[in-house]
Amino acid sequence: MKIYFDTCSLQRPFDSKEQIRNALEAEAVLALITLHEKGRLELISSEALLFESRRNPDPTRREFALAVLRQAKLFVRAADPVQDRARELIAEGVMPLDALHLASAEAAPADYFCTCDDKLMKKAKPLCEPGLKVVSPIQLVEELEDVS
Repeated sequence: MKIYFDTCSLQRPFDSKEQIRNALEAEAVLALITLHEKGRLELISSEALLFESRRNPDPTRREFALAVLRQAKLFVRAADPVQDRARELIAEGVMPLDALHLASAEAAPADYFCTCDDKLMKKAKPLCEPGLKVVSPIQLVEELEDVS
């Protein structure tokens, strides 16, 4: 099972735990990373993820994201087909970097695109290629529990 975390989901473990949702999503992301480390999931990295992660001014957040992305065996380059698909998604109202993430996930192809961004999730679900499920970290953990 191949998973593409967008940057906001990769960063969720560092967000304030005062909101219950943030705390639950943070634990879900960490659990999913652990499942990858145990060989039960395959993480996907991309040029878009590396670009965005390297720009993070917080060294702890930046190094965490880069360390997770280094574990990925599959890497998606922002080649012409990915950029063309991103342009299509932008034309549908998806923000440019989010569009690159979605296009990269489709190109992988990922089974799941995991995000903590509710607006992106709502916008992306009807636009993504069949076979790519757009989910929150909590939804992904729940889906994996149902499969086990």
